[in-house]
Amino acid sequence: MNRQKKLKQLLKAHQKKANAKLAPKSNKPKYISKADRLKLEAEAAVVQNESDTPAAQAIA
Repeated sequence: MNRQKKLKQLLKAHQKKANAKLAPKSNKPKYISKADRLKLEAEAAVVQNESDTPAAQAIA
């Protein structure tokens, strides 16, 4: 009886882990490091400046 119970418990635990792996992931956004955030922000600023410059030259 005890051996059967332990086997059943083990198989149940394995099944639970397998189901958890297949479960849909949470909506939590992927972590972006501080350095990467600064780099993305700098790139966005450069793109912003480039897009603003031709418009300013066309008006002047």
